[in-house]
Amino acid sequence: MRASKWLYLAAALALAGTALAAEPLPRYNLVELQAEAQREVPNDTLSASLYVELNDANPAALADAINKATNQALQIAKDYKSVRVRSGSSQTYPVYTKGRLLQGWRGRAEIRLEGKDFQAASGLIGKLQASMQLGSLGFSVSPEARRQAESELTAEAIGAFKARAEIVRVALAGRSYKLQRLNLISGSSALPPRFAMARAMAAGAPEVTTPDFEGGASQVAVTAAGAIEVLD
Repeated sequence: MRASKWLYLAAALALAGTALAAEPLPRYNLVELQAEAQREVPNDTLSASLYVELNDANPAALADAINKATNQALQIAKDYKSVRVRSGSSQTYPVYTKGRLLQGWRGRAEIRLEGKDFQAASGLIGKLQASMQLGSLGFSVSPEARRQAESELTAEAIGAFKARAEIVRVALAGRSYKLQRLNLISGSSALPPRFAMARAMAAGAPEVTTPDFEGGASQVAVTAAGAIEVLD
């Protein structure tokens, strides 16, 4: 009986020791820090959408006219190999009078284009504007250019974080510090692009002056945020 009692006590002490070992030790002089590295990266990708919008009393005739317009636009775009072009959204909806009587139908279809060759893209947009309207235009940094910038900024952000940690250590009169946690956060924001949109040379002109584009730049940033423990 006495032997089993000692075995029970030894097991209980072992379990208590394991529980104490599992508890995290309290940390002192824990300081939260954040540092950022950023730069302007030229926008190297142009994205645009053009659309055609028509009205007709006959929905079948309307669909036929819209399909012809978009098919013609896609055919023209084939000559611009460096510009990626695809069909966009398409919709048809009824148009009513104030008395809620069906007056006719309105249809809209768009195409979207994207590319790094601004000159080719502007030439295509200028040609398509003879029969379509420019719906949207934007500039951005390509994924590969963004990854390269973020890789370089990551090293800069970590270096800035370490420099700030050293300033904190000196200010707190610590002999050293220990990194407890570090998170890297990347992001970007587009700066307002500058571009000149050209108007038609004359009302009803079959061709439109080629627009000139300046893509501008985007702000790419990497933030290093974490915590250090200053050691006495």
